Amino acid sequence: METTTQDIEQLGINTVRILSADAVQKANSGHPGTPMALAPIGHILWTQYLNYNPKNPNWANRDRFILSNGHACMLQYSFLYLTGYDISLDDIKNFRQMNSKTAGHPEYGLAPGIDVTTGPLGQGFANGVGFAIAQKHLAARYNKPGFDLFDYKIYAICSDGDLMEGVASEAASIAGHLELGNLIYLYDDNHISIEGDTDITFNEDVGKRFEAYGWHVQTVDDGNDLKAITDAIRNAKIEIARPSIIKVRTQIGYGSPNKVNTAGAHGSPLGADEIKLVKEFFGFDPEKSFVVPDEVLKYYHEKGARGASVEAKWNDLFKAYKEKFPELAAEFELAFKGELPKNWDANLPVFKASDPKMATRQASGKVLNAIAGSLPNLIGGSADLAPSTDTNLKEYTSFTPEQRDGRNFHFGIREHSMGSILNGMALTHGLIPFGATFLMFSEYMRPPIRLAAIMKIRPIFVYTHDSIGLGEDGTTHQPIEQLAALRVIPNVTLIRPADANETAQAWRVAIEHKGGPVILIFTRQGLPILDQDKYTKATELEKGAYILSEASKSPDLILIATGSEVSLILEAQAKLEADGVSTRVVSMPSWELFEKQDAAYKEKVFPKAHKKRLAVEMASPMGWHKYVTDEGDILGINTFGESAPAEELYKHFGFTVDNVVKKAKALL
Repeated sequence: METTTQDIEQLGINTVRILSADAVQKANSGHPGTPMALAPIGHILWTQYLNYNPKNPNWANRDRFILSNGHACMLQYSFLYLTGYDISLDDIKNFRQMNSKTAGHPEYGLAPGIDVTTGPLGQGFANGVGFAIAQKHLAARYNKPGFDLFDYKIYAICSDGDLMEGVASEAASIAGHLELGNLIYLYDDNHISIEGDTDITFNEDVGKRFEAYGWHVQTVDDGNDLKAITDAIRNAKIEIARPSIIKVRTQIGYGSPNKVNTAGAHGSPLGADEIKLVKEFFGFDPEKSFVVPDEVLKYYHEKGARGASVEAKWNDLFKAYKEKFPELAAEFELAFKGELPKNWDANLPVFKASDPKMATRQASGKVLNAIAGSLPNLIGGSADLAPSTDTNLKEYTSFTPEQRDGRNFHFGIREHSMGSILNGMALTHGLIPFGATFLMFSEYMRPPIRLAAIMKIRPIFVYTHDSIGLGEDGTTHQPIEQLAALRVIPNVTLIRPADANETAQAWRVAIEHKGGPVILIFTRQGLPILDQDKYTKATELEKGAYILSEASKSPDLILIATGSEVSLILEAQAKLEADGVSTRVVSMPSWELFEKQDAAYKEKVFPKAHKKRLAVEMASPMGWHKYVTDEGDILGINTFGESAPAEELYKHFGFTVDNVVKKAKALL
């Protein structure tokens, strides 16, 4: 008998369900129930709605897909395999194993077709808002009449857990405010979390909540109703003035006679006996595993292969666009490859020692505005702190529902989602996003910072008000442990410049950096501008640490500092030299950049024979012991700050020239 379309669709859906359960069972680890419930949604997305090309997973106008509830990743892996991406059945069998493409949660860069690393709930939801902002911005800059280069959508599946996390609320709020009609989210309403039925903690009316945010809300009562899901997604595509969320009532572990609609289907394998019952329920051989019927593979491969012609049509459109708008096309191609315009840094300002004291946040603002014209893809903003962080691009408008080409973003007081949104923007090839707040509030942003580091993407996180030097705001606003806490994250590059010229170089390094997030740390208080004719030029910042001022002879002592404390140790050096103590001053704005230097350079800056070293930083001393040796010392802070004027705080905590000299001499 000839197989009907309806038959092959249902067979494909059930194949995904069983593949997911088999993979989790073989790994003896994972989450089988959710992909079993979501298989119909995945089927409709990958066969009807998503624009993608398995042979070129990164083509610029593809639709983005985010599995925010990343624990359900076997759903995504199954459809990537079936539709023709470079994922094999062996990769499916190798789920959650060492060096596998199919990690326990989707990982960007590990498996083709994964647009973002998800896992910590709520992050993918918020990343999608960043993707949506980026699409709107690219369209506003590059689309022309007859040339809709960028008209893709952002699809996501999210869970109860995603919607419980606060970051999703922040992101949903700003998405509604910005009228991001290119967002289509499907909410897996299965009523189950690890501890049991969600009624124990989550009984709000999600639909009304999202209507209040300004979203377009629909409900599908049965997650197996293909027509209802199809119609709802079609309606969401038609709605372009509001982001859309579709609440789909699903049954976790659908097909499992004993575990359907229970927490037992959520976070652990179903068990060998139960999987046999699942296979019998769907008409599969209970004694065979990882079975993919030939007709199912052929069906999905044909669906995936359509993407090549869709991309080919787009490539023809871009070719015609290139002939008509050669400058814009060249600009995009360069940015898409992650390359920078020639001489982009020609306008980097150089500050004079005779200039008045300047906070590095102010210097940063001058640098940003000097380079913005050369970098049209540099876009960003702050968490309602642009006047305080000096991150406003003065010659450019704000990104709003009416002004999509604006380059200034107003994230509102939403630090957590700002970080996650920046990650979504950074994952959109062609943009250099930055976001700013006070260093203290980096605490709200640790999940997206860590995920950016895992993904090796480069959002630029700008943190000002970096020490007790901010003064009267007191303990709640004075960062102490934050520098150490950020430095300990693998693959993060943190730079804390000493003055205006180091700030300019910090931005140069940040813009040119690849392979991980960059964190720029700036002061609130004014700092002297170091004399580049007297001291080593700030261009050496790129090495992470450098000899700023050499000792009069072979050094008896090495003073090391970052940020505002560098000018302090320079004053201390003058006193020590006057007292006959030969003293070298090292500016060390970035530990991570220094660690990338070769052994010869490291020995030049910190000779092994010279172990009398004093590090000075108005923060936790954690981590400095590596550089000061067992014969050195650290002037840091092991308590919280105090509410008082900055000068009084410096005296209270010992950050004075006399105290630095005293501690230095004590080492000798």
